Amino acid sequence: MPSASNAHRLGDIATHVRGELLGDPGLLVHGLNGLEEAAPGEVSFYGNPRYRKQFEATRASAVLVGRDAPARDGVALVRVPNPHLAYAKLLALFHPATRPPAGIHPAAHVHPEATVHPEATVKAGAVVEKGAHVGARTVLHPGAYVGESARVGDDCVLYPHATVREACVVGSRVILHASSVVGADGFGFAFDAEGDDGPRHFKIPQVGIVRIEDDVEVGACTCIDRATVGETVVGQGTKLDNLVQIAHNVRVGPLALICAQAGVSGSAEVGTGVVLAGQVGVVGHIRVGDLAKVGAQSGVAHDVPDGQVVSGSPAIPHKEWLRASAASGQLADLLKEVRALRKRVELLEKEKGG
Repeated sequence: MPSASNAHRLGDIATHVRGELLGDPGLLVHGLNGLEEAAPGEVSFYGNPRYRKQFEATRASAVLVGRDAPARDGVALVRVPNPHLAYAKLLALFHPATRPPAGIHPAAHVHPEATVHPEATVKAGAVVEKGAHVGARTVLHPGAYVGESARVGDDCVLYPHATVREACVVGSRVILHASSVVGADGFGFAFDAEGDDGPRHFKIPQVGIVRIEDDVEVGACTCIDRATVGETVVGQGTKLDNLVQIAHNVRVGPLALICAQAGVSGSAEVGTGVVLAGQVGVVGHIRVGDLAKVGAQSGVAHDVPDGQVVSGSPAIPHKEWLRASAASGQLADLLKEVRALRKRVELLEKEKGG
């Protein structure tokens, strides 16, 4: 993690996050930290009532809080609508991103027929193949690979061993974390029961591409498969966590959040602003509607309407899942009760028959 920049006046910090300051605007702040770890001279944030005790005990000089948070003696407050967002903006202020000098390292491999913008950075061991394009201020770290005729836009970062395979298109301001793969072959096979050498799985050529729109972030070891034909698409502003699998011909809309170990099967559609929590599985050829949310470890087997929140496997409306989960803990007792009632019914029937 880069070291923090010079100290900032608390008044300037409040202005930067458009907050209301309750405290000394001249107070110098030199860093940020969590509520428990913060020391005098540092700013923290309090946005969840679960951390009330930590807020009451913090040694931070100032705390970013919501509009209705209580005052605290000896601690300046900066009231903002969203403390978490304000804290993120301050992290960017105290730890500004740096970009390495432009240029192509002698140990990089750039094909003579590739186009690399003069303001781009290509580090040692990075590869840019024939016909590929790398945009202005984009950084290719060691081992990054841009395949033949692929395009990477402006202000992108490809971390070590990130791969953009042939003909795929990556927009501007895209981050590909280490060992992510854009454009691996889609998982497509047709079973040939009468092959010349016996039964086999015949590989279906995957001749489409992946298109990643602007402002997307792709986590480490995440794979986005190229389309069988046409395009696999990840929409503008979408964020994919580590170890996510996006299959061939999937279309992910703008501003989606897909968390770690989630997988979306072929030709599924994930709408605008959808949230897929960790380890969610989405079957192929269905649609998860705009602004829908899917709880962790859920299996989505059918279309999800716009705005619906679902959980469980198979996924059902979240409130129904909560009731079912609460009832599952009582199943053993209910089973005993049913067995006891069954015996009583049998006895009553015998008595009545007698």
